[in-house]
Amino acid sequence: MLSFLIRRIGQALLVIVVMMVLVFFGVNVIGDPIWMLISPDMDQQAVEATAAALGLDKPIWEQFWYFLKGVARGDLGLSFVHGQPAIQLILSRMPATMELALVALLMAILVGLPLGMFAGLKPEHPASRTIMAGSILGFSLPSFWVGLMLIMVFAVILGWLPATGRGETESFLGIQTSLLSSAGWAFIALPAFNLATTKISLVIRLTRAGVREVALMDYVKFARAKGLKPSRIIGVHILKNIMIPVVTVLGLEFGSLVAFSVVTETIFAWPGMGKLLLESIQRLDRPVIVAYIMVVVVLFVVVNLIVDIVYSLLDPRLRIAGNKA
Repeated sequence: MLSFLIRRIGQALLVIVVMMVLVFFGVNVIGDPIWMLISPDMDQQAVEATAAALGLDKPIWEQFWYFLKGVARGDLGLSFVHGQPAIQLILSRMPATMELALVALLMAILVGLPLGMFAGLKPEHPASRTIMAGSILGFSLPSFWVGLMLIMVFAVILGWLPATGRGETESFLGIQTSLLSSAGWAFIALPAFNLATTKISLVIRLTRAGVREVALMDYVKFARAKGLKPSRIIGVHILKNIMIPVVTVLGLEFGSLVAFSVVTETIFAWPGMGKLLLESIQRLDRPVIVAYIMVVVVLFVVVNLIVDIVYSLLDPRLRIAGNKA
């Protein structure tokens, strides 16, 4: 087990280092942020002074060296626009994005799991066909259009929920959250559902496929032959056996919820990392862009590492196969 952990951690660190190099050079060779930051009437001397102050007058390799030295200190540079540490700006917006992703993940489980179970247990029922057709729509419809329709129906026409913003927040363990009040839940309902749409469809299809497969297993047939109640067969013999792949996929999909929340946060004016990223791209605020991508990369790597470790604990054959490899 120790060698498995060391190998996985080494692979995770290698991925982070490689992505750090790719992200830095990929971001810093595009555009010239100086012309986004200066006034049009500034002379050439002022332009050169601004470039020198931001370190943009140095060769790209020298900029990368200073970037690496900053990373070693936990410093990813100062925002060109805000004049604050880029990582500090990202971390200040992270609670909003994380709570949006967590609520979206919760919605995906609470909505997708029972619908997928029903569709798997009664595949020929008209409602099951409707559920599967709905899951196809969930994959197909673009999130920006779904978000606009949600605002139009529930905020404009019906007036049930607010259209934009995060609402008031309260401090919990030093973190600002909007989930401690009914008003906060009202503000997060629409953006979280919009973000969860594709994940609901994914859970439905995963659950249905798992139920259809497990329902044909001998131990399920034997449980039925013993006369066990259908609720016990579903809850003990079917649900438990389909949860491992579902939970694993959702664990990996959580990273994508965080990474691809940009569209949802922009449509609903949600003050998270994604909205900050879009603003930084428009202004070519390179340090913030690099900091955001590196935070997302680390999140993906950590989630994958945790999933690998949990899976190895559940199935020792993976550790044995990994050791042989």
